[in-house]
This record gives sequence, C-alpha cells and structure tokens, in this order.
Amino acid sequence: MKKLGLCRFDFAAYAAFTTYSISSFAIPMVLVQLGRELAFPLENGGMAAGGGLHLLRSCAMLFTLLGCGVIIRKIGKRRSMIFSLSMMGLGILSCAFSNAYWMLLPGLALAGLGEGICEGAATPFVQSLHPTKPERYVNVAHSFWSVGIGICVLGAGALLSCGVSWRIILGASGMLTILSTLLFWGKGYPEETADPAGGGVWSDTVKILHCSRFWLYCAGMFFGAGAEFCLTFWAASFLQLHFHSGVWLAGVGTAVIALGMFCGRVAFGVIAREENLKWILLGASLGTIPLTLALAPIALIDQEIVRYLVLFMVLFACGIGIAPYWPTLQVYGVRRLPHLDETLLYVYFSAVGIPGCGFFTWIVGKSGDRFGLAGAFYLIPVTLLIYAAIIFLDAWCLGAPRQKTATR
Repeated sequence: MKKLGLCRFDFAAYAAFTTYSISSFAIPMVLVQLGRELAFPLENGGMAAGGGLHLLRSCAMLFTLLGCGVIIRKIGKRRSMIFSLSMMGLGILSCAFSNAYWMLLPGLALAGLGEGICEGAATPFVQSLHPTKPERYVNVAHSFWSVGIGICVLGAGALLSCGVSWRIILGASGMLTILSTLLFWGKGYPEETADPAGGGVWSDTVKILHCSRFWLYCAGMFFGAGAEFCLTFWAASFLQLHFHSGVWLAGVGTAVIALGMFCGRVAFGVIAREENLKWILLGASLGTIPLTLALAPIALIDQEIVRYLVLFMVLFACGIGIAPYWPTLQVYGVRRLPHLDETLLYVYFSAVGIPGCGFFTWIVGKSGDRFGLAGAFYLIPVTLLIYAAIIFLDAWCLGAPRQKTATR
C-alpha cells in the first residue's frame, strides 16, 4: 500500500477541519447549560429553539456557499481558508458574551458565513494538493473533523463537569479557530491564478445545473448530511435526557461517535478506489440502519455498566457507518461527472448538504418536543434508507452517466 505523500498544507487543512469542527460542536455540547441560562431549557420545550440555532447557522452557511465559487476564483483557495476561519472564530467568540437567546443569533450568523466559505473551499483545497488520488486524501482530511469533535466534546464535557462556564468554552473555541489561520500563511501552495473578475463561474454553473445526475447526488448529500449531523449534533443531549447521564458521560458518548468516524474515514481513505466507492457508500448506509434503530431501546437494559458498554459499542459502530456519507459521496459525484468543473461541484454538493444538516437538526428538535428525543431519533434510519436507495439507483439502475468532453 503506497504511503500518503503529505506536505505542510495538508497539515494546515487538518487543522482547519479540526477547528471548524470544534467551532461547530461547541454550541451543541453546551446547549443544555446554555438553554437553561438563556431561558430556553431543552427539557421544558426548548428543543425547537435549540435546533433553530443550527438552522440559522445553516442558512448563513448556504448564503456564502452559493457564492463560494466566485470567492475562490477571486482570491484563491488559500486566502479563502484564512478568511473563513477568521469569521468562524470571531462569530463563536462573540457568542460567549451573549446574555439572551437573540444575542446568540448575530454571532452564529457570522460563524455560519465563515463556515460556508470553509465548507466550499476546504475539500477543493485538498484536491488541488493531490489531484490524481483525491478519494484517499479527501477522506483522511475529513477524518480530522472527527478529531475536532472528540477534542470538543471531551474537553467541554470535562470542563462543564468541573463547573466551568459555557462562556469560557465558547471563547476558547473561537480563539483556537482564529489561531489556526496562521498555518495557511506562506508560499508553496499549488494555487491556480486567482481571477479578480471571478470569470467563468456562471457558465460552468449552468452546465452543472443542466446535468440531471448532479441533482441525484445532491439528494444523496441532503439526506446523508442530515443523518450524520442529527446523530452528532443531538448525541450529547440524547444521552443527558434519555439516558439521564451526566455532562461528562454525554461528552464521552459523542466522542465515541467521533472516534468511529475518524477510524472509518481513515480506513475508507486507505481502501478507497474509484471503482469501489459505490460499495462503500451503499454498505455503510445499509449497515448503519439497524444500529440507529437500536439506540433508544438500549436504555431499557437494567445493569448500568452493561447498558453503557453496549451503547458505546453501538455509537462507535454508528460513527464508522456515517463516516463516508459526506466526503466519499462528494468524490464519487466528482468522479462520475468529470466533464464538469470539480471545484464548483464540491461547492454545490456542500451547498445542498448544509441545508440537510440544518433541516434535519431542526426537525429532530421539533419532533423531540412532541414525541421525546428518543422517538425523534427514529428519523435517522429513515434518512439512511433514502440515502441507500439513491446510491443503489445511481450505481445499479441508471448505469454510468453519459460523459462529455471535459471543459475545465
């Protein structure tokens, strides 16, 4: 097995995925405590308000994602990453000073705008470093998203258990994200020449929008992102409210998911080849359905040690299962549509995945207010079943997409 050939900008990308993840999960990790202090307690009808925070953030992300292609062509991928991480960090940092629910909204909107640019630029940033084997390097880079989750939930869980304020946690997350921009300074990145006019984006976008197969992959991104983020966003609250666990144990549960995602993405990155991507996607989605169905009933196990041992084993397996939904499907779609601009494809796939995260996160919260969070979690296997059906339809029913002459 050929070793990965890494350069310093690979490590900058790893730091970006890590701090992006930390800034994203700092809010859900402290959501129970934040809700109690800012008058929207989750246990008393505040789940919809909690899910609404990420819905707002997702809308802000979508806004910049849709224009990310122009931004990248104007200032380049490296500068786009610096700009986006700075916005994320400042937004989360400002949330630490909020004294009411409405005061969270501007900071989360600013963080969301930065996340939209990062989401659109990060994967093409790695692709430009390794244009011949993106399926390997993209999966490995995305595994550091899971590293960020682990750092955030374990660190935040430990600090909250020790009585540290959620404000300190958000402030530290914002500062760490800002500091990660330093790794992107310097020369040596294989950047295409920036185009101040952002030319060609509209014509390339029209070609993409006229491709019917593109919309099928977008549907897969929407449902796959919803399944992944619902599990990771609500896991800490699910353990605290359904299993009546403490903050630390809830953090460990989320970290177990993150560890599974990290192991899964590294492993899939090692074994991924263009010809087996469809098998990875279909197998992972079908295999995760029974695991997510089993989550709520585990609470019925009498012995506490056995209950949590089984729970963490299932959560780890769920993490492995959801690992390829986002990065592998993006690479799969780009490989299947080589006649279309790859950077814009990555951007637009993310532009559909982000609303999937926000929509399903909000739906789970809304359903949780009515049926309980355990009942709402049954939405996750439904999204996985639809995701699997989309992959099966594309790979085995419709055949290979009709290729045209490359235009980029």
